[in-house]
Amino acid sequence: MNSAPAADERDRLKRLLGECDVETYRGSGPGGQHRNRRDSAVRLTHRPTGIVVTATERRSQHQNKLMALERLAARLEARNRRRRPRVPTAPTKGSAERRIGSKLIRSEVKSGRRPPRGED
Repeated sequence: MNSAPAADERDRLKRLLGECDVETYRGSGPGGQHRNRRDSAVRLTHRPTGIVVTATERRSQHQNKLMALERLAARLEARNRRRRPRVPTAPTKGSAERRIGSKLIRSEVKSGRRPPRGED
C-alpha cells in the first residue's frame, strides 16, 4: 500500500468518504497498550449501497481509514464490473457418443435385474 496516494486518487477517495458514514472503535487483537488506548479501528458504511468495510490492521486511525477507503473502492469497482455473458456450446460428437454408450451399458445392467419373463 502506498502511504500517499496520487492527487487524483486523493480526490476520488475524498468524494467516496463524503458518501460514507465513518465509525471508529477500539480494535481487538495484538498491539498491547498502543492499540488498546485509542479508537483506531475504522468502519465505513457506504450510504448509497449499504456496503460495509472495516480496517483494524494498523495502530493509526488515519492509515486504517485509507485502507478502508481503498477496500471500499475495490468492492464498488467489483460490484459495477459487467460479467461476460456465457456462450452456450453444443456437446462435441465424441462426448455425445460416450454419453449414449454409457446409457446403453447402464440399461443392460438394469435389464439384467429384471425377473425372467414367463413364457405362456
